[in-house]
Amino acid sequence: MTALHHEPVAVADRSDLAALFIRWLETHEIPAGLFTADVFCDLSLPQWRLQGVGPETVHQLRVGGHPITGSVVRHRIDPTPSGFVLEFEEEWDDRGHWYCRELMRADVRDGAISALSVYCTGDWDEQRVADHAAAVTLLRP
Repeated sequence: MTALHHEPVAVADRSDLAALFIRWLETHEIPAGLFTADVFCDLSLPQWRLQGVGPETVHQLRVGGHPITGSVVRHRIDPTPSGFVLEFEEEWDDRGHWYCRELMRADVRDGAISALSVYCTGDWDEQRVADHAAAVTLLRP
């Protein structure tokens, strides 16, 4: 396997792009400058995997799995030499309340996201959240 070389990305660019990415998650509107024209997305779901190229295709991967807008209730951004890692939790309402956790690694080129690897834990409905709360005491939220 050949190592990929990526140019370092300015810290301000990472946090600005992460904020744009979160806005997209919450509104389903792609902010100008978020993605390169050839953005690649590799989306891993529990027991499934999807890929796409281009902003509209990446958007359809998102909307296909989460057609309802919601809120990113917690997030953390960690810079990498080529972009950033974003850990986030989302909540939304669609015939009940839903929750999920995701981790995303983004590569940045020319100030926009050029590649995404997204790992989703799966969507938890209210019953799953309640079952988990009854069975497990988390040490940190």
